[in-house]
Amino acid sequence: MLKTEENEILTRVGPGTPMGELLRRYWTPACLSAEIPEPGGPPARVRLLAENLVAFRDTSGRIGLVQENCPHRGASLYFGRNEDDARLRCVYHGWAFDTDGRCVDMPSEPVPFCEKVRMRAYPTHESGGIVWAYLGPEETMTPFRDFGTDGLGLTQVMATKQHSACNWVQAMEGNLDTSHISHLHQWNGIDAIPDDGSDKPGYPSNAMSWKFWRHDRAPRLEVEDTWYGYHYAGIRTTPNGNTHVRVTAYAMPYSTMVASIPFSVGHGLFVPVDDENCWRYFSAPKTWRNPRDYGGTNLFALAPFSTPVTGPRDGIIPREYTAGNDYQMDRQAQRDGIFSGVSDFVSQDLMVTESMGPVYDRSQEQLGSTDRAITRMRHLLLSAARDLAEGKEPPAVTGDFQSIRGAEKILEPGEDWRLLGTDADPAVQETLTASTGEQPTDMVD
Repeated sequence: MLKTEENEILTRVGPGTPMGELLRRYWTPACLSAEIPEPGGPPARVRLLAENLVAFRDTSGRIGLVQENCPHRGASLYFGRNEDDARLRCVYHGWAFDTDGRCVDMPSEPVPFCEKVRMRAYPTHESGGIVWAYLGPEETMTPFRDFGTDGLGLTQVMATKQHSACNWVQAMEGNLDTSHISHLHQWNGIDAIPDDGSDKPGYPSNAMSWKFWRHDRAPRLEVEDTWYGYHYAGIRTTPNGNTHVRVTAYAMPYSTMVASIPFSVGHGLFVPVDDENCWRYFSAPKTWRNPRDYGGTNLFALAPFSTPVTGPRDGIIPREYTAGNDYQMDRQAQRDGIFSGVSDFVSQDLMVTESMGPVYDRSQEQLGSTDRAITRMRHLLLSAARDLAEGKEPPAVTGDFQSIRGAEKILEPGEDWRLLGTDADPAVQETLTASTGEQPTDMVD
């Protein structure tokens, strides 16, 4: 468990807080590109790290992320005019600002003093269908952290986000918890799925993987620290006595690459809106394909779950299962086969993390051996926040972020899970070779 003061440090993200200052040293998703799709189009409200901001794409295509309130009298610039001369004009008195926050016109003043007025504005970088921002001091800004989507067009990437009404850490803890999949996401129909022969060393089908989760509900966890944070294995014994591992990576401060067969490039991010709300972002290149088919049975065709990405608005996934309707829990379904009673897969996660309250009091929890990845993440964040307060630079602000992946496999005798998903993994090498037509030079003996 954490002490109350440690939980406060971990969860509070506003300006001047230890964790808020740490998060501001990393490039952070501000909104989706689809929320401000056209030059000269309407602005979008952005609440990020407890700051109220406005994002807009000016008529030249440049993106601005500025404080929401006009520095004159505080009217919201969300209602501003995005004008043809690459400026956002407040409708109250006509003051106009560019994407850097400079006042460029002041028609309401007989003697304009534009050069003296500047509002808070943050650098932005568009990548992977997401508008990223750097909210830290200008002199500490580092190069953009590319997780594999930089340079890809909007048709080449998938980018979504979904609101969660709880603190960002407790939402992220769900992605870093391999134990809960043996319980929360279970349904009785898994028992009826036939053995397809993939319970052997190598890559199982997705359906067999779910059978393994159900068969061994107390995984053994091994955590290894890395330059970016850590990766860890949830180790289960299969019905045939083999060793099945799910390897998930955590990159400071809010990035997760969850296990997938044979490896994952999907990037899940948990971005604080404020202390009590967050956005669950997901980004991945559509161009990535496995050279072989590891999928097997389409599990969701068999499962009594809905597909939560249906009908997103500008990439924002709507919430139909909320605390207000008890996540549409069906007690009869809970008795008959769906373990949680909630028929929407992602909403099962949202239900448990939001039901803890907006900011969970971790001083009262009792942790076990399957919580090792959770406690490691907390330790890394708290240590980095304290170190920054003492003048030490944050970890993992630069590096080869495209090399971070999750993975899943049934191990060969003597095989080390730590290689899975890395550039040394044969499955990764095969995929990279297939996508480029030649073997990467750093993989040649």
